[in-house]
Amino acid sequence: MSALRPLVLLGSVTLLLAGCADPSEPAGASTGTSSATSSAAAPIAKNAALAAKVPAALRTSGIKVASDVSYPPMDFFASDNKTVVGAEADLDKALGTVLGVRVTVVNVPFDSILPGLQSGKYQLGVSSFTDTSEREKVVDFVTYFDAGTSLLVPAGNPKALRPGGDSLCGRTVAVAKGSTQALVDLPARAKTCKTPIKVSTFPDGTGVNLAVTSGRADAALADSPVAAYAAKQSGGKLEVTGDSYGNAPFGIAVPKNSELTGLLKSALEDLKASGGYQQVLAKWGLESGALDKFEINAAS
Repeated sequence: MSALRPLVLLGSVTLLLAGCADPSEPAGASTGTSSATSSAAAPIAKNAALAAKVPAALRTSGIKVASDVSYPPMDFFASDNKTVVGAEADLDKALGTVLGVRVTVVNVPFDSILPGLQSGKYQLGVSSFTDTSEREKVVDFVTYFDAGTSLLVPAGNPKALRPGGDSLCGRTVAVAKGSTQALVDLPARAKTCKTPIKVSTFPDGTGVNLAVTSGRADAALADSPVAAYAAKQSGGKLEVTGDSYGNAPFGIAVPKNSELTGLLKSALEDLKASGGYQQVLAKWGLESGALDKFEINAAS
């Protein structure tokens, strides 16, 4: 994240999905983003059989996807600060194309997305949610990507921190509010620390990264693709140290018993068969996170 964006920027960016090319290319997003957009979108087309199964009301109104648009390379704003780009944004668009439905991405604070799905405000949540049994109590998930957790530190790692062991004990560690790192990882680590970890929680990824670059935090824990991208875009201020750990699938969050759940799984399978799924990931250098199969509630 190379620029500070508003922490809460409510509103929506509508992506009209009729097999068209990306509305914008993020400047310098990552290796591979300079490839022709039309080539990435070429195999993605409407599946008439699946589109016919989309509920009539949604065919008319479109689908609202809640996402924390502060999480490059998964979701972030292009240089116009309006257009949502990123791997998940491209996947949203591709799924909309397959299902023949308009998709609107709504920028929502991460920890407000699941409550918004429960209340019916949004139909989907696509924001690097790790599919966990705890979250499955309130929403269903359709898996689409594999990721772990990485440790992000100042360049040179001056405090010799490591993702394993007890080197984070007594340190200030930044995490995103509502993230797996905040809810699961750090509480588990705290049980083995003689000197407590000082947890610094932020509403979004931008705040997490700035805490480390400004010296307010000694390190940050974040999803592996996000940490790698932050280091790459930091101008040499940040680096990832050690290996990622705790790999688990990300899932599209869907309200319990939604008609969209099975359709999304089928749409992902259609994308994989056509090559569109692989091309979306390749555009952002995320091929290593591709799943061999897509599952509903994989943590159960």
